[in-house]
Amino acid sequence: MNLFNEMRALVLDCLGAMVAEGVLPGGLAFDAVAVEPPRDPAHGDMATNAAMVLAKPTGSRPREIAEALAARLVADARVASAEVAGPGFLNLRLAPEVWQGVVAAVLAAGRDFGRSDLGAGRRVNVEFVSANPTGPMHVGHVRGAVVGDALASLLAFAGWEVTREYYINDGGAQVDVLARSAYERYREAHGLSPEIAEGLYPGDYLIEVGEALKAEFGDHYLDRPEGEWLTAFRDFATERMMAMIRTDLAALGVTMDVYASEKALYGTGRIEAALERLREQGLIYEGVLEPPKGKTPEDWEPREQTLFRSTAHGDDVDRPVQKSDGGWTYFAPDIAYHWDKIERGYDALIDIFGADHGGYVKRMKAAVAALSDGKVPLEVKLIQLVKLYKNGQPFKMSKRAGTFVTLRDVVDEVGADVTRFTMLTRKNDAALDFDFDKVLEQSRDNPVWYVQYAHARIASVLRKAAAAGLATDDAALAGADLSRLDHPAELALIRRLADWPRQVQIAARAQEPHRIAGYLTELAADLHTHWNRGNDAPELRFLQDDPADSAAKLALARATGVVISAGLAILGVTPAQEMR
Repeated sequence: MNLFNEMRALVLDCLGAMVAEGVLPGGLAFDAVAVEPPRDPAHGDMATNAAMVLAKPTGSRPREIAEALAARLVADARVASAEVAGPGFLNLRLAPEVWQGVVAAVLAAGRDFGRSDLGAGRRVNVEFVSANPTGPMHVGHVRGAVVGDALASLLAFAGWEVTREYYINDGGAQVDVLARSAYERYREAHGLSPEIAEGLYPGDYLIEVGEALKAEFGDHYLDRPEGEWLTAFRDFATERMMAMIRTDLAALGVTMDVYASEKALYGTGRIEAALERLREQGLIYEGVLEPPKGKTPEDWEPREQTLFRSTAHGDDVDRPVQKSDGGWTYFAPDIAYHWDKIERGYDALIDIFGADHGGYVKRMKAAVAALSDGKVPLEVKLIQLVKLYKNGQPFKMSKRAGTFVTLRDVVDEVGADVTRFTMLTRKNDAALDFDFDKVLEQSRDNPVWYVQYAHARIASVLRKAAAAGLATDDAALAGADLSRLDHPAELALIRRLADWPRQVQIAARAQEPHRIAGYLTELAADLHTHWNRGNDAPELRFLQDDPADSAAKLALARATGVVISAGLAILGVTPAQEMR
């Protein structure tokens, strides 16, 4: 049930009737006609811009269209009134029974209330995290993991078929550095002093890898040339790092559907095939790039390279795919990897990148546009930095990692639920402050606590009702006399519940899961306000002397809890049953 969609359908039916009657000319496009909450709730329950958007194509005054439309809308039993405002906006008030029906609809659908067919079963691949397998994930990866996972859940709830994917960067020079770092810890496991030279990974997490290498290979590779052990140590250490990453992601509540390996693209012809496809389109050529900004011709050494004509698809400059020495650039396997995703039949691709990859966006979108003939859109979400604070001071160091705060540091400190919700309180491209003290604070200024407290309050009142012998199952509550929910405060809370399906669609279209956290915060505020009103107005309390009144009010409480629970599920947060 999406009440806003239903009312828009009614508006479109009335406009169609006006065309059939000759009040409006034929051939009009109604795509821009919207039905939304008015900016000021005092103006009504819903508002439509129909008259405003149709005035110019019909050559009519907006108020004339609005008045004619209003007369038809009020003929529907669901519409209590339709009033023209300003130059031609139309404000609608719905009959109380329409709002009361929302409560029954929520209880009937459960956490599926608000689920949408917006995606129409289209397949979307969401690639996120994709941290180099060289060590523990840091706090920046936490935010990317949470945003990617919540976005995937949001799109699935809105009707897309979603694949969560992790791209293992195990084909570049960084995994050779990992192998050399692990070798030093392997030497350390044999009682020798590790030589952690500049450029190697210094973190204590590799001590365990060194011990495991000793258990696996004994002293066979001690003092042996690098060429004998590099490949074996690289594969072993990479596997260990990925096992750690999987465990850390699980602690955050993230499970991937696919782990794709960069290394698997090498030596298979996949990179060559992807570039050949681009070459067939005239997009691969041999050339010399212009000097980069800040360089003068005197200190710029021109080199002929194999280039991708990414400027043909909106990039600023063409991009190298093969170096003058014949080696691949980082961009070449990424092209092949995205072509693989296209060939797997996805209708859309989403990449979640760190903010430091901003310069990579245009070239990657250009490659996907060329490889898919413009049929598969690629959206790139950039994740801005997270600034950590503790005891009012910046918090920066993790001894185990060597130089940064790890994902496990954060989760172990405050828990996965608090971490996830907090990471979604701001849009992905806005910087976020994460204060270890404030995210655990029990106050309305902490949205995590505020939303969880709302759900816990509802769970508490339902437990009290059950202890008093009242039915609290959804089927019984849906059968209550919901016409008793006629107080303006109750109807206001129901209006917020009715807006949930619309908010899901807005968030899914924009690919912005933080909107769900924002909606839940507003819903929680409405619930707490309503609860507090009961202190002064006993008739608003959820438990009444009259069992029929209690049943109706408990139905409202339970419906609110259901929507909070559904929203938290999208965010990957477990709803609290009680607060400690």
